[in-house]
Amino acid sequence: MGSADNVTELGPALLTLGRAYLGVAGAILDKVPHGPRGYHTLAAVIRGDHPSQLVLAGRLGIDRTVMTYLIDDLVTAGLVERQLNPTDRRQRRIVATPQGIQTMAELDRRVREAEEELLGALDLDEREAFRDLLRRAVSGLRDSDGRLCYPGGDGC
Repeated sequence: MGSADNVTELGPALLTLGRAYLGVAGAILDKVPHGPRGYHTLAAVIRGDHPSQLVLAGRLGIDRTVMTYLIDDLVTAGLVERQLNPTDRRQRRIVATPQGIQTMAELDRRVREAEEELLGALDLDEREAFRDLLRRAVSGLRDSDGRLCYPGGDGC
């Protein structure tokens, strides 16, 4: 692919932006277990939008066996812990530790700065509109339980 001016189709444009994002975010998130995947998992844990590890895996589109190892590594790093679910003793909730919350705040700041630089060709209003449009597009890929579904992929 040549210059950015030649990226006119959605697929190549998203791939180019995705690679650039992973390049800048990866450098920031390389100390988090599992890099960007661990970061997004920690963010979801802090938001508290999941009742169990299994639901968390579904909502993030991560294979449940991979999620087990990812959570194990986040626990080892002191960022999250497994706690008994008071409403279902068979389940464990994943809860952020104070260290996890502090780490996330710093990572969020650094990632946001990198995103601002990455989207520097857009003015401030365009950046916010772009983020909003992406959120809306992704929300259209979720089923009624909030799990990510990929058209033509497994599940949903």
